[in-house]
Amino acid sequence: MTESTAPQRQLLDAAGVSRCLDQIAAAIHERWPDEPKLALVGVYNRGVPFAEALAQRLRVKGREVELGRIDITQYRDDLQTMSVLPKLEGSEIAFDLDDAVVILCDEVIYTARTTRAALDELLDFGRPRCVQIAALVDRAGRELPLSAEYAGIRVDLPANERVGVRFVDGDGRDEVFVKAWEKKNA
Repeated sequence: MTESTAPQRQLLDAAGVSRCLDQIAAAIHERWPDEPKLALVGVYNRGVPFAEALAQRLRVKGREVELGRIDITQYRDDLQTMSVLPKLEGSEIAFDLDDAVVILCDEVIYTARTTRAALDELLDFGRPRCVQIAALVDRAGRELPLSAEYAGIRVDLPANERVGVRFVDGDGRDEVFVKAWEKKNA
């Protein structure tokens, strides 16, 4: 798939992204006020800065929170169909997952195939007591029965549109946008 030259339309500007991050962090804090083993695990690529931003907000509230990063490359169900393999980042979970409450963070949840792969990878590190999903954007169109407990915005878009997310860390600005997406035969 490739991006088209069609213009993008913005769903959230920097202030909107910040409001969503504040709301998600507040919801996590409210749901787990006294949880001693709370961990946020970001899915590479954009789930990592999303998890980092949530962790920062939770720490400001006085919460102790572990932070990890997970690379799903080897757990994808579409590796055989790719002509160019994605860069392997490697997972970093330097804390004990056993009996922890883990919030799996990704910037967009759509089909839930990335989430399924992330769960498979996560469980190789231990046995959390609970795993919940946080997404900045919850897009309709599930192919697997997984859902985000925490979401900044929920959208329903045609299949030919793609949600994009940018974060200051790595992209220079915070925003969520939609752009046309054309499927090209390889």
